[in-house]
Amino acid sequence: MLTRIDHIGIACFDLDATVEFYRATYGFEVFHTEVNEEQGVREAMLKINETSDGGASYLQLLESVREDSAVGKWLAKNGEGVHHIAFGTADVDGDAQAVREKGVRVLYDQPRTGSMGSRITFLHPKDCHGVLTELVTSRPEH
Repeated sequence: MLTRIDHIGIACFDLDATVEFYRATYGFEVFHTEVNEEQGVREAMLKINETSDGGASYLQLLESVREDSAVGKWLAKNGEGVHHIAFGTADVDGDAQAVREKGVRVLYDQPRTGSMGSRITFLHPKDCHGVLTELVTSRPEH
């Protein structure tokens, strides 16, 4: 069962400049940064608020570190902007299977490691009205 909007992923060309925009404009501060080599991105998670299920909602700013990464290809085609929406769930495996059974293509056979040690999978945007959708099970300490 999906419990919240975990994050909105925003692709950008310059992570530091984009972080500064969100800090100066809205007062959002960086909660976490990392480089995800598997995904080919450098990212910053800006915490927006806590949620009733013990999680939080974030903006995830993504800068490609490789031209051949999914975000790198997306930036080359679309430029900066909203890349995906992620829904939080206590059971990414179960929810991925449930949507798969409803005819939605799940992009990973098994969930992968995402930001802050979370477990993630993506749903095909053509099956989600043009929106790349991520399912996220956060690590308990986040």
